[in-house]
Amino acid sequence: MRYITPRKAATGLGSARTGTEHHWAMTVSACALILLTPAFLLVVGSAIGLPREALIAYFGRPYPGIVTALFIIVGMIHFMKGTRIMIDDYLQHTERKVAIIASVIFGWAVIAAAVFALAKMAFITIAI
Repeated sequence: MRYITPRKAATGLGSARTGTEHHWAMTVSACALILLTPAFLLVVGSAIGLPREALIAYFGRPYPGIVTALFIIVGMIHFMKGTRIMIDDYLQHTERKVAIIASVIFGWAVIAAAVFALAKMAFITIAI
């Protein structure tokens, strides 16, 4: 029979550790998304119905490209941190490790693909 006091069970948790840092990062990214989401919706809404060449030129311009990149980067980092919380709550041991690794790989892959696509559109615009 183990005798562990509540203090011993909670060692390493709480405000003195990474919990506050993680909460602060989630709060900051959520506030950034509050500002970026309407801007992103306006950018995408303006691009609806454009032909391919006009769409490439549109996202090659600084404002639409930067707003889209910021939205995707901040959104995916927020996603990775949020899924980390869910994974920690519901999975244990090896399943937890695999799920966290998969979540992080997915998040960075989406970021890389989106930034690559935006950069390609910007460089095609410059070449034309």
